[in-house]
Amino acid sequence: MAGLNLNTLTENATRFGTRLQETISEHTRDLAITRGGSSAGYFDNPEEKLKHIRKQLDSTSDRDKLDAMKRLIALISKGRNVSEFFAQVVKNVASHNLEIRKLVYIYLLRYAEHEPDLALLSINTFQKDLSDSNPLIRAMALRVLSGIKVPMIGSIVVLAIKKCATDISPYVRKAAALAVIQCYSLESNNQPELIEIISKLLKDRSPLSIGSVAVAFQAICPTRLDLLHEHYRRLCRTLVDVDEWGQADLLSLLIRYARTMLPRPIVLTGEQEEVDPDVKLLLTSAEPLFQSLNPAVVLAVARTFYYIAPPSETGKIIPPLLRLLHLSPEIERVVLPYLLMISRTLSHLLVPSYTYFLVRADDTPQVKQDKMRLLRTVIKPENYQALLREFIVYSEDADDGLVREAVSAIGYCARVVPESTQQCLSALMSFIQSKQDIVVGNAVIVLKLLVQQNMQQQQSTPSTSYSPLSIISRLAYRIDDVRNSKARACIIWLVGQYAAVDPSSSTGVSQTGPEGIAPWAPDVLRKATKSFMQEEPIVKLQTVTLAAKMLVLCPSDRTLGLLTRYVLSLARYDPNFDVRDRGRMLGSLLNGVTTLLRGEDEDSGQEDQGGVVLRREQVKLVLFEGKSGISEEPQHTGDERAVLGSLGAITGKDMAGDVFLPDWLEQGVEPSLRSSEEDVPPVPLSISSVHTSVPRSIASSNRASPVVLTPAGPSPAGSYSRPETGKAPWTDLDSFYADTNGDEEEEESEDETDEEVNEEEEDEDTQDEDYEGKAAHSGKEETESEDDDEGDGDEDHHRLHAA
Repeated sequence: MAGLNLNTLTENATRFGTRLQETISEHTRDLAITRGGSSAGYFDNPEEKLKHIRKQLDSTSDRDKLDAMKRLIALISKGRNVSEFFAQVVKNVASHNLEIRKLVYIYLLRYAEHEPDLALLSINTFQKDLSDSNPLIRAMALRVLSGIKVPMIGSIVVLAIKKCATDISPYVRKAAALAVIQCYSLESNNQPELIEIISKLLKDRSPLSIGSVAVAFQAICPTRLDLLHEHYRRLCRTLVDVDEWGQADLLSLLIRYARTMLPRPIVLTGEQEEVDPDVKLLLTSAEPLFQSLNPAVVLAVARTFYYIAPPSETGKIIPPLLRLLHLSPEIERVVLPYLLMISRTLSHLLVPSYTYFLVRADDTPQVKQDKMRLLRTVIKPENYQALLREFIVYSEDADDGLVREAVSAIGYCARVVPESTQQCLSALMSFIQSKQDIVVGNAVIVLKLLVQQNMQQQQSTPSTSYSPLSIISRLAYRIDDVRNSKARACIIWLVGQYAAVDPSSSTGVSQTGPEGIAPWAPDVLRKATKSFMQEEPIVKLQTVTLAAKMLVLCPSDRTLGLLTRYVLSLARYDPNFDVRDRGRMLGSLLNGVTTLLRGEDEDSGQEDQGGVVLRREQVKLVLFEGKSGISEEPQHTGDERAVLGSLGAITGKDMAGDVFLPDWLEQGVEPSLRSSEEDVPPVPLSISSVHTSVPRSIASSNRASPVVLTPAGPSPAGSYSRPETGKAPWTDLDSFYADTNGDEEEEESEDETDEEVNEEEEDEDTQDEDYEGKAAHSGKEETESEDDDEGDGDEDHHRLHAA
């Protein structure tokens, strides 16, 4: 017998040790999962582990199922197709483990469209989960049910959404609003029923779900703004309590409603403005959101003020947007294009904050470009010196785009601020001597614009060293150092356009070349002709034009005639058809100017050529007066059609999903349409009299001193009032007790049941009174007498209450 017991104890000890080892192993595994040490192991799935997934999914252990589902989700995130396990996963859709069910729902959302027949097997489970006691389960079931893209279950999804739209949990109603979008994308024929659901959800007073309702509204019925009439003011008041992303969506919807249904703010004489109360309500409700920590909300409020607010209120959007510039590089990249759009109309508000737009070394190329464009818009006489120094420093940057923008900004500064012309020309002339081709090329282009502007306006700079002709002469002498093709073309154009010199005028230019031509012009033609075959087409076009212009200025010079004929012959056989066309056109124009272009063997052929032959004055008018204005590069401030806060404003292209705001209405709709019960002010009530049901609260008040209820003035709103009766109102407790004592005989005729209830309440009150009397002043006769009187009053009070 002892041996049997020993064997039993040994067997039990062995089982206990094995079980203890398994438990320790499981807890150690859970600890590793919590630390995240084994989470990465799910992404490293060797083939031998994949073979056990099917077995783990069919296991009875929740731990094995959870491990298998985690491996499947990890494979999905890596882009691998694991639809072969769909049948085993569907079996676990009704698992009691919440973690397993979540992963199963994620898997079904991914592959339900590929396996519609097997997905339909789980529809009953989802419908059953819609009645679960846990709101999280109900919301997840609806989300998965609406995410199964099988057209045949469209009606079932609509019924499920209708059920969840009236759920007591706001989280489930939020899921119902998002499911409306999924259902509409699945089958658009259900739009009328979905609009009815949205109408019901708009009445929801929970801030948690109203943001999702706004998203569903803009996706299903964006033009049915009439549904918002009675909810507009409530939505404005609820705006502060909505979740962050819901605030951005709700503001976008309210902007469209305001511009469609409300009258536009009008600026009257002086500083007076006429703003509709509902517009003011929206602005007042949205203004506190400027302090939000979510950048999307701040941008949404800025968009609201930019498109809705009167001019006196639009300045409030600048400080919040400037605050966002320092949050992160990504947010800075988004905010800068919006500031660039705002600078079109509100550039004067950005001038004091120009230091926010200074370029940093670690900025991305696009951010540098946007900052440079913003700095151009804030150039004013009071800050041009600081900005000019910044531009000169930026011209030495390694980023070619920044160098181009910086040199262009220097020229822009010289045009908008006349006081800075001398400093800007000094900086640009110093750039010509730079060893960087990008700097020299852009400086020449900017100088060309400045010279053209000054020559057209017949204005020269105060210093004779930087007069337009002196600038052209310096550029002409340094043409060999310029490698940029566009810059070389600008120099050649300047030389040809302003090469004419009046011999009778005292310009200080020595006349050493052909008569009527500046001395530096023929040498430029010689150098350009020498390198004609190696030049870009843009330089070739200007070379041919230069030769024609100089020949028109001095048609009797044989050297110019030979150079021009040589250039035209090179252009005639050039590979570029634009150069060939330009050469033929100019050759035909010059036929009536001089005969130096004709060869000895071409004289007979030219005599028989037909057509109109222009005189020298006419050809000169065509060549020199063809330019009507200054061809300045346009300043990019974003797409004019882009809306502040849209993706197209950042990319500069039309993007899918961008919504264009409607135009303002002149009058707006009737304001009474937006009236609701909440807008009715409460009716002020009086406290001059007290209802018979109130004496209990009076008796339970502080009993140390009598209370007098004589009103000293008008009653505040919301106070209690006694219904009109035939008896006079009580003025104090004594008159109240005297009045109640006169009705004792009537109270004694009450039912026995009511008397028993009154006696029980009287006993409880008496005990409370005795306790209070002992705690306050035990031993004082005056206090005891007051307690007795109050006890009698309580008895009378309860009898009156029972009556």
